Amino acid sequence: MLIGELAGSTGTTTRALRYYEEQGLLLPERTPAGYRVYGPEALRRVKNIRRLFDLGFTVADVQAFLPYLDDDLPEVFSEDPRCPDGYAVGAQRVAELNERIETLTRLRDKLVAQAPWLRTARPDRSTP
Repeated sequence: MLIGELAGSTGTTTRALRYYEEQGLLLPERTPAGYRVYGPEALRRVKNIRRLFDLGFTVADVQAFLPYLDDDLPEVFSEDPRCPDGYAVGAQRVAELNERIETLTRLRDKLVAQAPWLRTARPDRSTP
């Protein structure tokens, strides 16, 4: 299938697919005229790439999962010693998220300490 067909089938854009290729995540074949051609396995690979992005992984993180992108990813990842890079990446991402949550919690607590009435305030939904 051509790039537009893959984009339509996966709900992504041709620009994103070209970016995945630039980053080494997607490896299309080329026609003699230079058009990108993707096999049916590209559908699963793009789905997996997007799923990992949705979990908060970066492009560099997803590169650690390259050997697994052509298989169905499990709904719940179990610990598997064959994937130490993936676990290291996941642990790093969780540590970064925990740090961001702690920073935001401290910021919220400071704001509420300065303006205690905000503790129970609800955003005004009437403004855009």
